[in-house]
Amino acid sequence: MDSGKTYLEVLNWASSFLESHGKEAAAAEYLLMERNGWTKTELVLNLSQPMPTAAEQQLSADVLQLLVDVPPQYIIGSCEFYGARFKVTSDTLIPRPETEELVEWILQENGDAPLRVADIGTGTGIIAVTLKKHRPSWEVFAVDLSPAALSVARENAETHGVDVTFLQGDTLSVLKDVCLDVIVSNPPYISSDEWEVMDASVRTYEPKMALFAEDNGLAVYRKIAAQSRDVLSDSGRIYLEIGYRQGDAVGSLFQKTYPEKQVVIKQDMAGQARMVRIF
Repeated sequence: MDSGKTYLEVLNWASSFLESHGKEAAAAEYLLMERNGWTKTELVLNLSQPMPTAAEQQLSADVLQLLVDVPPQYIIGSCEFYGARFKVTSDTLIPRPETEELVEWILQENGDAPLRVADIGTGTGIIAVTLKKHRPSWEVFAVDLSPAALSVARENAETHGVDVTFLQGDTLSVLKDVCLDVIVSNPPYISSDEWEVMDASVRTYEPKMALFAEDNGLAVYRKIAAQSRDVLSDSGRIYLEIGYRQGDAVGSLFQKTYPEKQVVIKQDMAGQARMVRIF
């Protein structure tokens, strides 16, 4: 049954309603495309078409969740990452574009030869699953403290048909008997004093365990640095995502741990120092 309104009319209402409440108007368009599996072109082609009543009711319900700052990705239960779709829940962080750049860096610098790779703090499993998907010859381990996050990560691995070894534990302690060629991590790195400047949706809904770390956000990096000495091969590499103000601190920490290796701080596409490689 049609609602008697076009997609354009309903979308204009939803966008204006969100904007009048101080929310991001574009979120309504994003949800409409996601619910229908449309590209932006397909949305434009359908704007003049009558909108089914069920679709209008769904968008109205979605808008009400946006009003209380529920992230759009949690509303639909998934997100795009590196050209593929992954399940996300409130037990996992929502993947960011910067993490795609980290994955791309790893894939570019490491060939197809068999490697042992560990993703520390895997969350949704997007790093581990994507690396295994693009490098089937790699043996990939994924570690997280959260059983709920690991459940989501395992489901994502099954959906994408890849074999990843998932382990519950604290950083690299569960891999002490494995010799690793690559260690990658997007760990908790936000300091508690950054709480007030964070977006309300992040503060309210994303898991605190995956966001915040002690010692001005450096606690997990210190663990990885210390524990990696026992499991990283002599020619092994470490790739890390960092906060945009942490480049010098993280770089210095790993340079002291690995004086024989080169530490490179890499900017993301926005010009922020967001990645570190130790090689």
